[in-house]
Amino acid sequence: MDVYLMICHKTTIFTEAKETTAVHELKKVVEGILKRSPEEQQLYKDDELLDDDYRTLLDCGLSSQSCSSHVPATVGLALFRPGNGTFEPLHIDPFSSAPDQPEAVKSQESGSSSSEQTLH
Repeated sequence: MDVYLMICHKTTIFTEAKETTAVHELKKVVEGILKRSPEEQQLYKDDELLDDDYRTLLDCGLSSQSCSSHVPATVGLALFRPGNGTFEPLHIDPFSSAPDQPEAVKSQESGSSSSEQTLH
């Protein structure tokens, strides 16, 4: 079954994989995009380091039921900093939420729905 993931770093990578995909294979996808080897990557699910490259996504709790195309799972990514020989701290910026609709739009929507009901 397919799982849908958002791999979050400074760039968000949307990808699809099988539940049977190994963590190492997911790192290879990241390597193809960011040009950073799997050894220079740390992937996280819910702040837990996915440190066994041979575990499957399903073994890590990433299933098709919890990672749908409409609600992909968030996987954090930290990269190795060659300058100081350590991995950067994990940081995932929250997505912004849409602002509330202006009152004029709300009243138009409620007005059009009541006029539609009147026409029936």
